[in-house]
Amino acid sequence: MSALTVHQDPEQSWDDLVRFWEEMEWPEGSKVEIIEGIITVSPAPALRHNVIAERIQRRLYSVIPEDWGVFQTLAIAVPSRLGMLIPDILVAPVREDSDTDTHIPAALAELVVEVTSKSNARHDRISKPAAYAAAGIPLYLLVDRWAPEGPTATLYGEPKGDVYRTLSTAKFGEALKLPTPFDLVIDTSEFPVD
Repeated sequence: MSALTVHQDPEQSWDDLVRFWEEMEWPEGSKVEIIEGIITVSPAPALRHNVIAERIQRRLYSVIPEDWGVFQTLAIAVPSRLGMLIPDILVAPVREDSDTDTHIPAALAELVVEVTSKSNARHDRISKPAAYAAAGIPLYLLVDRWAPEGPTATLYGEPKGDVYRTLSTAKFGEALKLPTPFDLVIDTSEFPVD
């Protein structure tokens, strides 16, 4: 099943778009994001996708400070890119003093991780990294199960404008190192291959 898009009035304000996103009753279990001003409804990720996210999440817990969290369903707002994005993994300081229960500002994130799905890999490769970089998120890890050259994990950093610099790439089966503040080696041989 592929993603469904809900087109909104292009004249609609960011606040109206977010209010619609928050108040609409979406299909249970689906992932609902605003990507470049378009509401996108995706089915729940497949088992292998979730296994990869879980293995990365498990490793992250061993290196993050006590006041940080690792989240799989927390949305981050990037109003400058008309984005309300839900990364597969988000590492950010835990904030209980937020103005809203539905999302946090993307600038609070220290790391975002996306694991591609076959039907919407383009978002993870193009639209989302542009938004994450524009928000100044220091690190973006793309686990691309459907990369043309074969399954790879690519770490991006040093955001400038809406572009990241590639820091390192590992084919599945190789190790990939996350830099400070994580100082963590991720063994991609633990990732299931389709």
